[in-house]
Amino acid sequence: MVSSASPLAPFRQPVFRSIWSASLASNFGSLIQTVGAAWLMTIISSSADMVALVQASTAMPIMLFSVVAGAIADNFNRRRVMLLAQGFMFFISIVLAVFAYEDMLTPWLLLTFTFMIGCGTALYNPSWQASVGDMVPRDVIPAAVAINSMGFNLTRSVGPAIGGAIVAAFGAAAAFAVNAVSYIALLIVLVRWKPAPRASTLPREPLGLAIVAGLRYVAMSPNLQKVLYRGFWFGGSVITIVALLPIVARDMLDGGAFLYGVLFGAFGVGAVGGAVASGYLREHMTTEAIARLGFIGFAVSALTLSFAPGAILSVAVLLLAGACWVISLSSFNITVQLSTPRWVVGRALSLYHTCTFGGMAIGSWVWGSIADTSGPEAALQIAALVMAAGAAVGLIKSIALPALESLNLDPINRWKEPALELDITPRSGPVKIVIEYIIDEKDTPTFLAMMGERRRIRKRDGARRWSLMRDLEHPERWMESYHLPTWLEYVRYNQRMTHADALVSDEIRRLHAGEHPPTVHRMIERPTGRREWDIHPKGVVELHQQ
Repeated sequence: MVSSASPLAPFRQPVFRSIWSASLASNFGSLIQTVGAAWLMTIISSSADMVALVQASTAMPIMLFSVVAGAIADNFNRRRVMLLAQGFMFFISIVLAVFAYEDMLTPWLLLTFTFMIGCGTALYNPSWQASVGDMVPRDVIPAAVAINSMGFNLTRSVGPAIGGAIVAAFGAAAAFAVNAVSYIALLIVLVRWKPAPRASTLPREPLGLAIVAGLRYVAMSPNLQKVLYRGFWFGGSVITIVALLPIVARDMLDGGAFLYGVLFGAFGVGAVGGAVASGYLREHMTTEAIARLGFIGFAVSALTLSFAPGAILSVAVLLLAGACWVISLSSFNITVQLSTPRWVVGRALSLYHTCTFGGMAIGSWVWGSIADTSGPEAALQIAALVMAAGAAVGLIKSIALPALESLNLDPINRWKEPALELDITPRSGPVKIVIEYIIDEKDTPTFLAMMGERRRIRKRDGARRWSLMRDLEHPERWMESYHLPTWLEYVRYNQRMTHADALVSDEIRRLHAGEHPPTVHRMIERPTGRREWDIHPKGVVELHQQ
């Protein structure tokens, strides 16, 4: 379990307080826009599949572009990225309002506009969520994530009902116009925010390499893989309720736009309750137990809705679904944030978003198709079974979510670039590192176990071709080796070491039985053959010969 700070502690940070407040207005407009788009689709198309695709078109860009957006968040000025994303959505929302006012929207054109707004969200989210850790202390991050969820769902509790009333009274164009206006406050706050620049002595990592580094980090982090897997399952199954809610309101409950807004608002009210309760749940339950609670709560809600229980009971089960939505997604998000160092947190969050929203996009299409062919009742019942299975798989140890740990993932910054006798450039390489250890026979099992963890850390942070060798003539002598493509990547690699990683290194050094610290050899590979490379202390001279 991770220690918890006061639920309101993030508000002591002025920057967080300002951006969170401005986000309320933006989120309010987004919810009104969502209601307008979903209900407009029920008017211009009779297909349940097309109605469900409104949710898919919003989630699909997050699945497609979040990885790139995460690399951008980790390598560019996050404030500027957030401004660009918000400005883009502001412009698209204005155009959407104009098209709706002129009655020029077709089903596919409406999906195109919602897809473009989703692209802005995909660009914005990793930079915003990665910035939370820069705005508040590490022990306050769980509270900040919960408050972000609560802020969004505060607007969700009243926004949909107001959106439904606006659509019913003035049409979808008015809802889109309100959304466009809602961006203004956040744009002003972001323009005025002047964050301290992130200190770095290294050039910006190329975008392609940054994406590969993020993928590699997650691939070598078993705890993150568990979150991504469960996030995909959760998003793909529970989106059924949100995607089919317009159909539930129109066809199963014989209501209109206002009833749809009330039902969506009940979902938001429940989400606010979930955000308030999430801190208590994190103190008394494991992350896996919270995830199972979320799956089971949604399964009960979906199964109940499938029987068209009437407006009042539908509101009640949507309160439950909204609470489960927040406690589950916030737990996933917190686990990613607390399991990832700052240098790669944007990419880790983006991959989490890719899986979760990818599940939502695919699920929206799948459940919409089932509703088209077999009816919304069957879609909700099948989805409830999938949700129950999502809770059951958590009983498997290899899939169960990890417990939150208070790991110190700040960079340790104790590595010093060595003085070199050769005059090399940052692009020189490949670089091979060989480290010699002296290990007593009695310590060999412990050493091998620690080196297994060292191998994972090395490869996760960028090392290649890692190997461990034992001297046949001197069995107490062990040699660890690995490669980096260039000297610059070697320097970048060493600056990624965190305090938590250093615990493994310190334990390995403790096992070293030599009189002096382990010997480190840093070597650069040179080709032979048609060209011979003569390396002098002041540089490299290429000799054309033979």
